[in-house]
This record gives sequence, C-alpha cells and structure tokens, in this order.
Amino acid sequence: MMANLIRCLLVTNQLEMRISPTEGRNNSNQGRRRLNGKAFRAQRDDSIRQTVYVSDIDQNVTEEQLAGLFSNCGQVVDCRVCGDPHSVLRFAFVEFADEEGARAALNLNGIMLGFYPVRVLPSKTAILPVNPTFLPRSEDEREMCTRTVYCTNIDKKVSQAEVKNFFESACGEVTRLRLLGDNVHSTRIAFVEFAMAESAIVALNCSGMVLGTQPLRVSPSKTPVRPRVARPTLV
Repeated sequence: MMANLIRCLLVTNQLEMRISPTEGRNNSNQGRRRLNGKAFRAQRDDSIRQTVYVSDIDQNVTEEQLAGLFSNCGQVVDCRVCGDPHSVLRFAFVEFADEEGARAALNLNGIMLGFYPVRVLPSKTAILPVNPTFLPRSEDEREMCTRTVYCTNIDKKVSQAEVKNFFESACGEVTRLRLLGDNVHSTRIAFVEFAMAESAIVALNCSGMVLGTQPLRVSPSKTPVRPRVARPTLV
C-alpha cells in the first residue's frame, strides 16, 4: 500500500492529464473499499487475540457469573455462553479489552466453576457485534440459535450447495442455510442452522478448515436464520 501511494505521488501530473474526473472518483472508491476490507480484517484479528474459548461449563453457570470470574484477568467487553441449554456442559467465548487479559485468562484453565473444572484455550474466532433487530424474539428463535453457527471467510467460488455438503458431511443435517456476500469483500459469510444443537457444537471445530481456497472461521450465532418473507407480487 505504501509503495502504491509513493508511486501515485510521483506520477500525479501524468495521471491528471490521462484520467477523467469520473475515472478518478471510481479509482478512489475502489481504494476506499480495499482499505475498509483491510481495516475490517485487522480489527477481526485483534478481537481473536483478545478472546478465549471456554468449555466444560456447568449448565447452571450464567454469563454474568462467567464474566465475573474472568474480570479478575482484565476488563471483559463481551461474554457469550453457547450450546444446548439442556446439556450438562456448555462452552463460551470471552473477549477482553486487550491481549494481556486474554493471556492472563489462560491461567484459569482447570479452575472449578460450579461442579466442573473449565477448560480455557485461545479462541480461533472473534465475537462479532450483532444488529439488535436480528436478535431472537421468542423462545423458539432462541432455541434456533443454539443450533446455528456463523461462518466467515468463505471462498466466493464456493456454492451454497458446497457449503451445505461440507457441514453436513462433517457435522450433521443442515436444516437451513443463508449464504451472503457483496462486491466489496473478497469472501462471503453464511448462517448455518442444524437439526441438532450437538451438530452446531461440532461445527465450531471446523474453524480453520479449508473450503475452496480459504480457511473457514466458525463461531456461534447470536441470530436465528429466519425464513425469507415472500414479496407481494404486483398485479
């Protein structure tokens, strides 16, 4: 990027003679898109380094209790307990304000919380912010979230059918899948809903596996995959 900026400064006069105002604006917009994509990836990577993965959590332990435990390591900015609420053990992601907090949290590996010792490992995924309008609105939708994962860094050449086949062969039956993308980012995202909550837990282990040419990033979903609403046809 720095080399490109220096090159642009050296040939400014030539560019002004050859590029029309419209072309200049288009190039500027493309440059902003590239910068936005890099900034997003850098922010995501920082969040991953500031996050720990906690497993073997007693089903009676709340997010507040878990955050209180890890607050002794540093400032906790987000804490999400995931998994089937009826299962004996669950897992969670805890994000800190800095990497020092996440490193200190690793020392809590094996500490008793409730009736079980928890396991604390570096996380492979970041906790992403959620649009409040997408959050579950009912008990049924909250149950759907326990069966759903959020997948990022999906190769654009990979089809929806290939994504479904990948997760079904590795984790279990997929009941609903929403594959999304745009012209700005070089990869796509997906929400994958499974028939069973256990399959969604297994799917988290697929983070880092390569599909197409890209390693996937898989994290628990805070939002359900709602059925698409049919648009009314104009008469």
